[in-house]
This record gives sequence, structure tokens and C-alpha cells, in this order.
Amino acid sequence: MGSTETHPAASAFTAPPEAVTFDGLLFDMDGTIIDSTNAVIKHWEAVGKEIGVDPQVILETSHGRRSIDTLRVLAPEKANWEYVQQMEGLLPKLHGDDAIEIPGARSLLEDLIARSAPWTIVTSGTVPLVTGWLNVLDLPTPPHLVTAESVANGKPDPACYVLGRERLGLAAADKQVLVLEDSPAGIRAGKGAGCRVLAVVTSHTAEQVLAAGPDWVVRDLASVRLVPEQQGQQDGSGRVTLEIRDALVV
Repeated sequence: MGSTETHPAASAFTAPPEAVTFDGLLFDMDGTIIDSTNAVIKHWEAVGKEIGVDPQVILETSHGRRSIDTLRVLAPEKANWEYVQQMEGLLPKLHGDDAIEIPGARSLLEDLIARSAPWTIVTSGTVPLVTGWLNVLDLPTPPHLVTAESVANGKPDPACYVLGRERLGLAAADKQVLVLEDSPAGIRAGKGAGCRVLAVVTSHTAEQVLAAGPDWVVRDLASVRLVPEQQGQQDGSGRVTLEIRDALVV
């Protein structure tokens, strides 16, 4: 899950504000809500030594994917949930100081909670990893988490986001659901689940992100805010209107 962050010229992120209404939001975790790149590099360096695989090889292929899927390719003997949960559970404990929030993430989550809007996290991490990071950074834990253990196939398979929609009660095709992602695998999973996708350029190049086909590309979640309630939906459905600012102009 190494970072290859690059941004196009700042002038490219100049799309005018756009207001869009959604029935619910599904957030990826690492690279979207938090940036744990430095922690993940240290983590895979340790795991690489343990399994006898060059950590750089792991980092080049692991971002946005479940650890168990990475291990199935590189070290099949370690590809079991007991090992993956144990190693991922250690990551926030050993490297808690190496993770930071993605700009705008906390305020967006807090605003969604204040408005009782449907949202959850859909992640390639295991329960011990996700809950560990949320606890370390004191971020809200949603009631309907979708984690690596929740589905048979990880991203880019859309199963995780299909399940996220179901857990929010938004499986119907007429429900407008927004996926917030950073990795090409996650973007493709969100689109495959029938969602619109907002991508942040935090872990991949803009070119890599665009190639996956998101609906919007922004630097980070500081470009996303809830429209004040009196200007948005007031029908009691939990629907919210987002303003997306400074998106990438293609």
C-alpha cells in the first residue's frame, strides 16, 4: 500500500462547485479517511522479512487490496484469517503515530452523523486493523462496517460495495449512493456496485485514478461538504446534498 502521490498542476483542480444529492455514502478507509502509508510501509517490511518476499514487491501490488489476497499470491501458506487478523491488528498498536487524517474527513463524517445520514466504511482491512485505527485516531465507528472478512472476493470485485449498500438499506437501483475512494481497485469496485464514485488523489497519480473511471476527482475530502440543511433535503429520508468543489477538470 505504498504511496505514489502526485498532483497535476494546481490549476487543473478548478471545476466550479457542484451540488449532488445522495441517499447514503460508502467510505473506503486507508487513503480516503486516513493516510497510514508510513505505517503500512513499516508493516510490510516486517511481514516481507517474515515470509521471505521483497517488501517493495508487496508494496507495488497491495494498495487497495486485502492482505489475504496479496498473501495468496506471494505466500499462500500465510493466507488465512488468523494470520492476517493477527498481523493487521498489530499495525495500529506498533505504528499508531504514523497515521494521519485525510484533510476534511473528520468534519465530513461528523456532519453526516449530525444529520443522521446513512454512511459506513467499506474497507479491504480486517476488523482488528480498522477498529484499531479508528480508536487510535478517535474517529467515529459506523454501525455497519464492511471489512475484508465480510466478502469472499476483495476489491476490485464489487461485492463489498454491494454489501455496503445492502447494510444501509440502499440496495435498490434507484437509490443514489456515493463511494469515496483513493485506489483504482476500489474505484472499479464502487462503479461495479452501481454507485457514483468520488476519488481522492492521495495514494495514486491522477492518471491512475482517472483510468479507473470515477465520476469526480479531488485532492482530498476538504473539497466535499454537506450543503446546509435548509438548502438541502428536508424529507426525513436521511438524504443529503453534497457540494463538491475544486474537482479535477479533464
